[in-house]
Amino acid sequence: MGEQREDLQRIVSTLANKKDEIVNFIDILKQTIRNVQVNSSNVFRELDKEFDALHSVLDEMKESMANTIQQERTEKIQALNNQLGQCSSALESSEELLECATTILNIKNPMEFSKAARQIKDRITACPAFRICLKPTISDNMSHLMVDFTLERHVLQALKFLPVPKVPEINTAACLVADNCVTVAWKMPEEDSRVDHFVLEYKKTDYDGLARVKDEQPWEVIDYVKDYVYTLSGLKFDKKYMTVRVQACNKALAGDYSDPVTLETKAFVFGLDDTSSHLNLKVEENYVEWDPTGGKGQEKAKGKENKGRSGASPKRTSASRSAAKGCRDRFTGESYTVLGDTAIESGEHYWEATAQKDCKSYSVGVTYRNLGKFDQLGKTNSSWCIHINNWLQSTLSAKHNNKSKTLDLPITDRIGVYCNFDGGQLMFYNANSMELLYAFKTKFTQPLLPGFMVWCGGLSVSTCLQVPSVVKAFQKSVNGLNSSTCSLYSVPVMPIESSHC
Repeated sequence: MGEQREDLQRIVSTLANKKDEIVNFIDILKQTIRNVQVNSSNVFRELDKEFDALHSVLDEMKESMANTIQQERTEKIQALNNQLGQCSSALESSEELLECATTILNIKNPMEFSKAARQIKDRITACPAFRICLKPTISDNMSHLMVDFTLERHVLQALKFLPVPKVPEINTAACLVADNCVTVAWKMPEEDSRVDHFVLEYKKTDYDGLARVKDEQPWEVIDYVKDYVYTLSGLKFDKKYMTVRVQACNKALAGDYSDPVTLETKAFVFGLDDTSSHLNLKVEENYVEWDPTGGKGQEKAKGKENKGRSGASPKRTSASRSAAKGCRDRFTGESYTVLGDTAIESGEHYWEATAQKDCKSYSVGVTYRNLGKFDQLGKTNSSWCIHINNWLQSTLSAKHNNKSKTLDLPITDRIGVYCNFDGGQLMFYNANSMELLYAFKTKFTQPLLPGFMVWCGGLSVSTCLQVPSVVKAFQKSVNGLNSSTCSLYSVPVMPIESSHC
């Protein structure tokens, strides 16, 4: 038993020493991996430095050499990681055997000790720690992949750093704001073949001229513009202006930004006045829906103002907004009506309303503020509208002063409204096809409010829209016609068939 104990102690001591060697070797392997990473990075930096002097002439060679370095680095790290894994496994096995052997050394019963000693001795003899190589299989030296292009640099001494691109100039005469799109055009002060692309930046603002630091908004970025013109489409004009700037870039760096240019992006911005809407209408921001339960949920919102709106059209002050809202009784009876919260007192404006597929009956139009709480759009001499009825049979009609004209046109779920207050023009369009549905010609004597009637369904109102270019073109053509051809307009006092909603 004494000889066995001494033999086991000798083996345990040897294993403990091996364990310390493995721990130390693991540290060496980890450091070797770090060195490979550092040395590889140094090689890449040196490689980049050399290739930066040669630019695109040596791009193909650089890629080939970089792939070689990457492959060797990967192979070295993989081999070292494999060796590290083997050592970690051997270390774990050694620690387990050491713990087991220590337990056996504390056994007092000679027979039990003898049996356990033989078993642990066999296991220790077969321990992987005695079979692993404690020398890195891979060297961390990467110097054989270093490059030196001294001779080549002498040949290519004519190469210089790329110059900074000059500042572009925005061509304001070629810039266009139309159909909720902004087209920005620019040019370079002189031809520069090294310009690779442009960066266009824009932001909305309520100020013309220098930006206000307090209200500073982040720039929206359009990168990698290859042409000298770019169109921003699908914009929501909820601010009065848009500021744009452009910078030119070559493959190495970007130049300074152009002087910012501010473009006017005025549009008609309004919300729905939920304080005076019919109780059977549920109003949420720019959406109104018929609610057969009586609109009880709206009572909680009674008296609240529609806050946070900006970008109002010219001559629509907060005074006109407050005057349009909160100073009238709710619509009641069969007048399922809601009005806009902003009055039109001048200028040209455009907005749209889109009906739900199951909407049975709805009207879209304008009215003076004196529309009574029992009055319906188009049934007074101070309101004009297009009415669509999908109940039993589908009809499209224009209404004013309690008179109705049935229109033999396809029913649309999206109606566009154009109002030229100063010119006395009110036009309704199929907003999907931009086909003119009907036009009123009159003289507006009071501020107008957008009006909407809906029964059994819902309407979504789109604001922040510009007057579409097709509408402007049509208006110009109408203004150019003589009085005899203006019969395409339906003058409100002309006799038309009366109808009920």
